[in-house]
Amino acid sequence: MANNKEKLIVLDDVCKYFKVSGGTLKAVDHVSLFVNKGETLGLVGESGCGKSTLGRTAMGIYPPTSGKLFYDGAEIDLQNAAERFKYAKKAQIIFQDPYASLDPRMTVGSIIEEGMIIHNMYDAKRRQERVYELLELVGLNREHANRFPHEFSGGQRQRIGIARALAIEPEFIVCDEPISALDVSIQSQIINLLHDLQEKFGLTFLFIAHDLNIVKYISDRIAVMYLGNLVELATSDDLYAETLHPYSKALLSAVPIPDPNSEAAKQRQILSGDVPSPINTPPGCNFAGRCPVACDKCREFKPELKEVRPGHFVACHLVD
Repeated sequence: MANNKEKLIVLDDVCKYFKVSGGTLKAVDHVSLFVNKGETLGLVGESGCGKSTLGRTAMGIYPPTSGKLFYDGAEIDLQNAAERFKYAKKAQIIFQDPYASLDPRMTVGSIIEEGMIIHNMYDAKRRQERVYELLELVGLNREHANRFPHEFSGGQRQRIGIARALAIEPEFIVCDEPISALDVSIQSQIINLLHDLQEKFGLTFLFIAHDLNIVKYISDRIAVMYLGNLVELATSDDLYAETLHPYSKALLSAVPIPDPNSEAAKQRQILSGDVPSPINTPPGCNFAGRCPVACDKCREFKPELKEVRPGHFVACHLVD
């Protein structure tokens, strides 16, 4: 994938498989992807398509089954515990569930400070000051450091999660559906906070979400994932202006439009059939069984992700 911007994260033909009772679950299957420095790459797709697994593999929680991960031009050996620990200081994650991702037995200050202790950052006094700085940075008060997670609302807990991710000064952050568990009134606050933090610190985001309107708003580029594979990748504007893959078209047609007249006139594409099992994937394109325009070639040969327009990649035999 040619690109003249400076790449921070590169995934090269990455697979992440899990052994399960029925065989091998192909959560991420031969995915190649890059994230440029300072950009937000949105990652979308229906539940179970492998988005979160890809995000966790990109930040080192899951060592890949095969393939390579490069950070700032250097390959990271995620099978090596020492190298994975070193990489963890550069790459952090904001989890989806602000209720489950914070230890209820720890104070907020201890939660935020923990990463600094693990990575041997600062002395005790400076770590305490840093905790206060981070709390205020994410819109909370320093007095909150002595409280426990159950004393906060969902939006406040997610702010704590963001402060924890920032504590060790990473450059790359995986935002794993960070707003899906929050009220709509709070979602925009968290999105704006992330945008401000990115501007302030030059952060690079992989933003995983279901809400395509939010993804369009915050992302520079968007990758569409289906059953462990990338099917389309383009800039946010290009993807919405000229959607090429049949699955992407169906996905975008489901996005509600605020105007009732436009919503009523919209042609929504309803997909038939069921999602194939990620354990026993069919030959050919994974989407062929649900695709309204699939041909024999689609059922026999798996399409490669190829650049069909400048910066616009599609995995489909029927798109030139």
